Amino acid sequence: MAHDSKRVTTNLATMYGRIAPSGNHEKIKIYFCTDLDKSVLINNFEKRGWVQVAADDDWNFYWAGTQTCRNIFSVDSGYRMHDNQIINHFPNHYELSRKDLLVKNIKRYRKDLERDGSPLAEKTETNQTGGTKYLYLDFIPVTFVLPADYNMFVEEYRKNPSSTWIMKPCGKSQGAGIFLINKLSKLKKWSREAKTAFHPQIGKESYVISRYIDNPLLIGGKKFDLRLYVLVTSFRPLKAYQFKLGFCRFCTVKYDTSVTELDNMYVHLTNVSVQKHGGEYNNLHGGKWSVQNLRLYLEGTRGKEVTDKLFGSITWLIVHSLRAVSPVMASDRHCFECYGYDIIIDNTLKPWLVEVNASPSLTSTTVNDRILKYKLIDNILSVVLPPDGIPDVRWNKIPNQEALGNFELLLDEEIAAQDENSSIVSKKHNGNRWK
Repeated sequence: MAHDSKRVTTNLATMYGRIAPSGNHEKIKIYFCTDLDKSVLINNFEKRGWVQVAADDDWNFYWAGTQTCRNIFSVDSGYRMHDNQIINHFPNHYELSRKDLLVKNIKRYRKDLERDGSPLAEKTETNQTGGTKYLYLDFIPVTFVLPADYNMFVEEYRKNPSSTWIMKPCGKSQGAGIFLINKLSKLKKWSREAKTAFHPQIGKESYVISRYIDNPLLIGGKKFDLRLYVLVTSFRPLKAYQFKLGFCRFCTVKYDTSVTELDNMYVHLTNVSVQKHGGEYNNLHGGKWSVQNLRLYLEGTRGKEVTDKLFGSITWLIVHSLRAVSPVMASDRHCFECYGYDIIIDNTLKPWLVEVNASPSLTSTTVNDRILKYKLIDNILSVVLPPDGIPDVRWNKIPNQEALGNFELLLDEEIAAQDENSSIVSKKHNGNRWK
């Protein structure tokens, strides 16, 4: 880059995004690019003195949409990223964030552990259907992919015909296309109307159908879920951090299991994109409550011991969902990713993983929301960048404690492997924390 800061178009194949200092005493400029025109992003980047450029210019940091990331990493693009470039998605992030692939990967992970004789795969009898369930890895509801698993679903449904199931299109988000069923006839009717015969050979849009958590923990009579942010800087070795400032998202209408309310999404879906259209939506607090407030509430109503156990189980759930996808994830060193985990807690204080989002919303619905998301982006940048703040994939991705901000380390397999004693200590500590 020239001394007068004028960028010169270069051959992308050889010079794409290289940083060259323009003078001995001049500060190196960082160029960022983003597909999202969000103030929480732009303000954080500009606060660091970074300069915005277009996607086809030289850039060092790209906050991209998932499709852009796939295009950059596709064989056809011809892009070759350099050491001073990082981007906010892994190439095949969908292994975790696509509903059908998440289920497939977790099922495979459990089977692999079972085959290896791991105690993690231990099973116990279940009271409901006379079958068995995983003792330590039972954190997703019973789920099938349609149309491929239709026959297996029918077999499971007939074990407990009074149960309710929730249908979700695999590739959509924000509550789009979701509905509940409590009769097989309703599913068949929908199938006819959608002109999609449930047959594995038909390449129509796939859905997941999961046993509906019909005993959610209620606060003020309303259902809610948790949105937690998890930052992954590497999948092999696995390096993951959890943001401490998550929040609860409440439904606007009191929970009601009656058949008449089965189609009322204001009762059943916690998505803000759904709830904000309801007449009871409150713009001041946005139907949100901090995780800290939830913890205080539960400690006061249920006790500290069971509350600690719940939050330990949530950590356990997150870590093992990441371990389930780590073997299949393309762990490119230029990548990091912040996932939005959606978790429902039932009335026995058992957490269930609902889904994982690769592009959690950065839209702010309240003042507190804006503050939280600004901190989130600021802390992400501090964790993923080397101490000097200049993107460089050659550093060891082990940030110091001060850089973590509101993030806490969930797992770093590299640190655990460096010293056998620290690994043993870590396992003992985490075993107590998670179980």
